[in-house]
Amino acid sequence: MDRVLLHVDIAGLHMKNPVTVGSGCFAAGREYSAFIDLAALGAVTTKGVSLHGWPGNEGIRITETPSGMLNSIGLQNPGVDHLINEDLPWLAAKGATVIVNVAGHSVDEYVKVIERLEDSKAQLDAYEVNISCPNVDEGAMSFGSDPKMAGEVIAACRAVTDKTLIAKLTPNVTDITVIAEAVEEAGADAVSLINSVIGMAIDAKTRRSVLARGVGGLSGPAIKPIALGMVWQCYKAIDIPIIGIGGIRTGIDAVEFLLAGARAVAVGCANFLEPTVTLEVIDGIEQYCIEQGVSDVNELVGALEW
Repeated sequence: MDRVLLHVDIAGLHMKNPVTVGSGCFAAGREYSAFIDLAALGAVTTKGVSLHGWPGNEGIRITETPSGMLNSIGLQNPGVDHLINEDLPWLAAKGATVIVNVAGHSVDEYVKVIERLEDSKAQLDAYEVNISCPNVDEGAMSFGSDPKMAGEVIAACRAVTDKTLIAKLTPNVTDITVIAEAVEEAGADAVSLINSVIGMAIDAKTRRSVLARGVGGLSGPAIKPIALGMVWQCYKAIDIPIIGIGGIRTGIDAVEFLLAGARAVAVGCANFLEPTVTLEVIDGIEQYCIEQGVSDVNELVGALEW
């Protein structure tokens, strides 16, 4: 069998293979470039960027948990101008396909970040809008926890760019398909799911939360079954492409997401354990296809059998 066709298309975002990285787990890729060729990835998804720099949360912000990791970083980042002036030109020189993750505390902030990037003519290929951010105008309620608010921020972002627009969904809702349908109707070209799951770690000796802010976002292998279930639910509910995220460490993990309905996947905190894991996942997907007689990776999308 000849080499497997690994190219996927996410609503106009052309990826040479179906593997990107989870926002926040890869920064802009500088640290990882010593270990892997960033151009070999389907895309690099940047750490979330806001209009102005955010300092992030104080105190202990990260801790390991059984089969996972809790974080309460607070979306620390130096702001969109730093991304434009430093990171995007560097990524362009590396030949990387780039998805910029966008963060904001109000609809206006999201829009201004994208407008700033559009005005700069910076080289990027798609936006991933993190609607798990707290909305300061609604008492810090997450944009992604309410279909109306989720739709509003996506519609506002859609109005200022023609690039591929991906909505990153939170799992911390009653029915994620309702949110997925809302962002699809508002103009999202694709969805990525899932973001981290709310969790907590307690030190019984001190009787205190390990994280300074109490709860944080759980990621890693512990959330993989949750993520798979939500990808499958959304695949049946919406018509736009899905990027699956949550606990992916191997090619077989990635294949499971494709079978559930994802067209691409993002590898998150596994990068912290093994900086070459993304390349191993790509190789694993290809090897699975060869063993199964699959000539085009797109044949796997939604091919779950009953």
